[in-house]
Parts: sequence; structure tokens; C-alpha cells
Amino acid sequence: MAQTASTMLPLGAPASDFSLPEPATGKTLSLSDFQNAPALLVMVICNHCPFVKHIRQGLILFAQDYHVKGLAVVAISANDVANYPADSPAKMAEEAKTFGYPFPYLYDETQAIAKTYRAACTPDFFLFDADRKLAYRGQFDGSRPGNNIPVTGTDLRAAADAVLAGQPAPTDQKPSIGCNIKWKAGNEPDYSC
Repeated sequence: MAQTASTMLPLGAPASDFSLPEPATGKTLSLSDFQNAPALLVMVICNHCPFVKHIRQGLILFAQDYHVKGLAVVAISANDVANYPADSPAKMAEEAKTFGYPFPYLYDETQAIAKTYRAACTPDFFLFDADRKLAYRGQFDGSRPGNNIPVTGTDLRAAADAVLAGQPAPTDQKPSIGCNIKWKAGNEPDYSC
């Protein structure tokens, strides 16, 4: 199982606008749909990734717990579905319904939004404050498939608690680790610049 770390988009970066379809509902959602929330979490995930599957229940619990605190949560899948049909829009809709995702699960067909967020792996997390400036990017917690650390969401919960309280997120931010995003041939980003 190959492991890729998140790029750690610079803190303070503005949330990039998006307008993406939600396969489960047929709606199109944009950044502005979340403008009234005191904070926004953008997650880049997919269906087939073992790292995402490993924390899936924890993500659902996190989203449920923090929805009542006002945090807006949105998930985006950007994988190349021609080569990874398990991540197709139809399968995304199925996944969202099967597991009762309490957040929109959007499809980034062109992979442009994943690139603007400098997403590198699934899962990859981007927590924005009330001004939609990046306050946290990093891991959900230290749990990985096979390492026997419980899935708690400790790192993301601490960051969300701070941001929702109007405080800076903890400065010790560890990169998320997961499967690399499945880029379409010729569409691989160069994040070195």
C-alpha cells in the first residue's frame, strides 16, 4: 500500500472557490453555499482508498459532532474514474447513501479543484476559519491501517475546537498520509513551485 503525504498548503491560504456536482442529490454546490458557517472543512477523499475506509466511521462521527457546533463539512473526490471505476459518481452516490454521509460528497471531474487545494492524498483535510483562511491542514489523527492506533480524530478535533472558538489551530500539524490522488494521465500536478 503506497503512502503519500499531504503537501501542507501554506497556512493563511484562502479557500478556493468551487462549483461541483453532488452525485447523491444531483445538486451543484459552491463555496458560497457554506458562507454562513463559522468554519469550513474541505476533505479530499474517495471510495476505494484503504486509508479513507479505515477512518470512515470516525469521519462520520466527527461531521455529526461538529455539525451541531456550526462547522460546515464538504468532501470532494477527484480520482480518475476511467482507471478507478469504484470512485465513479454513481459509486460515490452509493457510498454516501450506504454510510449515511452527513456531509455533501462532491465530484471534481476535471481535478482542477484538487489542484487548487494542492491535494495530494486521500484523505487530505483543509480547515478554514470564518474568514476562509486556512487554519489547519494535516492528519485526522495518528491512526493508519494496521498500526493499532484507535481512530479518534484527535488532531482535527483539536483544530476544529480552536477555530470554532476563534483561536488559532495548534501549530504542530502533521501531514495526512494516504493513497495518492489518482490523476488522469498528463494531468499530474507539479507542486514543487
